[in-house]
Amino acid sequence: MADRAGLEKGEERGVGGWSEHMVLPTYVRLHSYRPPTSDPRPLSCEESMSGKLDGRIAIVTAGGSGIGAATARRFAQEGASVVIADLSGKRAEEVTAGITTSGGKAVCLKMDAADPEGVHATIKLALDTYGRLDVMFNNAGAAEVALLDETSLESWNHVLAVTWTSTFLGMKYCLPIMRKQGKGAIINTASISGTGGDYGLSSYNAAKAGVINLTRSAALENAKHNIRINCVCPGAINTRAAQILGKERADEFRRLQGQAHPLGRMGEPEEIANTVLFLASDEASFITGAAIVVDGGVTAHTGLPDIRRLQR
Repeated sequence: MADRAGLEKGEERGVGGWSEHMVLPTYVRLHSYRPPTSDPRPLSCEESMSGKLDGRIAIVTAGGSGIGAATARRFAQEGASVVIADLSGKRAEEVTAGITTSGGKAVCLKMDAADPEGVHATIKLALDTYGRLDVMFNNAGAAEVALLDETSLESWNHVLAVTWTSTFLGMKYCLPIMRKQGKGAIINTASISGTGGDYGLSSYNAAKAGVINLTRSAALENAKHNIRINCVCPGAINTRAAQILGKERADEFRRLQGQAHPLGRMGEPEEIANTVLFLASDEASFITGAAIVVDGGVTAHTGLPDIRRLQR
């Protein structure tokens, strides 16, 4: 986006499946972590675990905040060992520390999901640490607001790289491993913005639509290998994006976003995480190639006005 005020150096804004992404090429570096002084969402894996992912190994990209962080915690609660990959090493460390100090298993990596070397390093960390890979959650994404004719080629390429190419890379490099294992589950973060258009988000709309159809194609190709591939399509979710996009009007931003949903509110990251958990688990054993909408009813509406008002 043109205005990057309020962002940390080297970050970009993302929409729907919020993530951070560096404009310039980044490097991959393993981070040791220190427990944060306070965990905003403490959990006890030992107390909360019901075992839906017991013994499985999962990668979560853009796992340092929002949907990614909520999903990493949820996976750990259900018995998975989690590799948390994020452009922000600090946030990845904090989520990792919150999981491990609560009895779960997690390691983290600072990486760029649109960089093949970063994806390779993330998968290598999973294999070196845990010996296998069962679940891949491709969650990175970014958006830049501009009318189509005002969108630069650089901006277009950036949004597609972070949102669409990162999903391609995540699947491309984990599929050979899952095929060899004879089983796997891949979940990609798409968006309702991939099922319809938005004002000023043409590159994001195109990228998320690409994620949905890429998911379908990959699911068809890999069903015979017992690998299920699905995507989740969130509506507006209450992440740090609201504060960054809304700035001093963040509360109004949340209110307006909430009003667009028939349920009358924005979704919470944990609600998307629950859906991703379901798709990753054996409870979704007959689901592949699906785009699961979790949007508080937004796409149920045609967009036409209430006819009753016209009859009064």
